[in-house]
Amino acid sequence: MKTALILMLLASSTAALAQTTPALVTIPPTRTPPAAITASPAPIVTAPSPRALIHHRHAKPTIAELRVSAANRTATLEPATSGYINAVQVYPFSDGAVFHVITAPGQVTDIALQPGETLGAVAAGDTVRWVIGDTTSGTGDGKRTHVLVKPFAPGQSTNIVIATDRRVYHIALTSGERTAMVALSWIYPQDQLLALKAAADQARAAQPVASGLQVEQLHFDYAITGDQPAWRPLRAFDDSRQTFIEFPANLGVGEAPPLFLVDGKGTASLVNYRVQGRYYVVARLFDAAELRLGLKHRDIVRISRVGETDTRRSAS
Repeated sequence: MKTALILMLLASSTAALAQTTPALVTIPPTRTPPAAITASPAPIVTAPSPRALIHHRHAKPTIAELRVSAANRTATLEPATSGYINAVQVYPFSDGAVFHVITAPGQVTDIALQPGETLGAVAAGDTVRWVIGDTTSGTGDGKRTHVLVKPFAPGQSTNIVIATDRRVYHIALTSGERTAMVALSWIYPQDQLLALKAAADQARAAQPVASGLQVEQLHFDYAITGDQPAWRPLRAFDDSRQTFIEFPANLGVGEAPPLFLVDGKGTASLVNYRVQGRYYVVARLFDAAELRLGLKHRDIVRISRVGETDTRRSAS
């Protein structure tokens, strides 16, 4: 009976142990992903040393760069006290010159072009740190274009190119702390020379070809023959002392032909004469003369006296 009791206790203990022991779970072995096996290590980036950066920043300029810098300095015109009219700096304009303009933050500098000049375009090297605009003043022939510039901060520099219907302006801009040029404009020596020349030409054209001439003393018995160039004379006449050859009004536009006297044997020789407006004035009389101009294709115009000859009009 004791034996049966012992067997029953052992059986109950085994059943209790089976209920409290967890079931075993099979965990598969971990595998390394193929990407992790084949991937190469990340490259190591090495920053340039400060010494290398300093060396690059202060590289020695080339000979070409030095030449450009020297040419720019030589061509730059600086503001001068003698060039001021009130607060306006007046520069003499010259093709290829660089005009230095000093500006300051919070102030607008007025760049005034020539009256009647039409603005084409304005190009600036730095449009981020500079404000650049344009406006006009006046009307009619006095209408004037103004290019307005203002920097955002001191210590800046750039350049602008202003193209118009007459010329091109090259301007170097710098910005200071407080001082700025109020305005600038130009005088134009080349235009003034052209205006003086035109006035002189008009004055010469208005002068009489000769003084003291009487209509009854003039003789117009000359024939003009030969080629038909643009400068072909309109007529010739004399006052018994000197001969006048009248040309078209455009004589001064192109090359003027030289005058040759032709003798009875056909020999030609240069003769002295003066140009008075659109006239050749020859201080003598002649029977025949030729105007010749050209090399490969020579234009020849002959002037011959065809009227009656008297002792007062004999060619000397």
